[in-house]
Amino acid sequence: MIPIKTPQEIKIMAEAGKILAEIMKEIKSAVKPGITTNELNKLAQELVFKSNTIPAFLGYDDFPAVLCTSINEVIVHGIPSEYVLKQGDILSLDLGIMYKGYFSDMAITMPVGEISIEAWQLIRAVKKSLSIAIKKARPGNTLGDVGNTIERYLEKRGLCVVKELCGHGIGRKLHEEPEILNYGKRKKGEELKQGMVLCLEPMAGIGIGKIKKAPDRYGLQTIDNSLSAHFEHTIAITSNGNRILTE
Repeated sequence: MIPIKTPQEIKIMAEAGKILAEIMKEIKSAVKPGITTNELNKLAQELVFKSNTIPAFLGYDDFPAVLCTSINEVIVHGIPSEYVLKQGDILSLDLGIMYKGYFSDMAITMPVGEISIEAWQLIRAVKKSLSIAIKKARPGNTLGDVGNTIERYLEKRGLCVVKELCGHGIGRKLHEEPEILNYGKRKKGEELKQGMVLCLEPMAGIGIGKIKKAPDRYGLQTIDNSLSAHFEHTIAITSNGNRILTE
């Protein structure tokens, strides 16, 4: 069963989302060629604790960091390291926090310096697919409507949806029901209702879309080492549509 949140719970989660968005903004501004992903993780940790929130990922399934830093072919869950970011890389940042007992989660993919046209097109397309999926996430529509919207938009642009990974519900737990696929059939799946809080997170690549474990054993990457991108917002379904909480 998908948990339904009260207006007061959504208010708290909106506060959490605003804090998270501000932290992500500061981390994003620090990304440049020459910085290591460990340095970004240290900054994230400082900002999370300064905001009097709790890092959601640290220790989750033994994950050893506050921030996920996934580079180029790594889609999600990349571990920060002494890797020095270089011009032409693309970097996915994924961060979650807990605030007053409730979780919030968001992700962005961004360029490191000048990047290829192909990389820019990938980033723009995945970001746009999240935007149009959010518009589709409203009472009366279904999870299949949301997934189908993402899938059709990305495939029309020659990209492959990563079908082995998905979004999720969120609340008092980081991952709640339902699983939110980035593909599907219209009018199929769970109907969206006021009070649901969901993490929509399209993931796509320029290759075949299959995945494998990354060398760090935590990250998941494209099986053909092709570029990938990932965007995520936490949203609440409202009576007249939805509200993006991580803004």
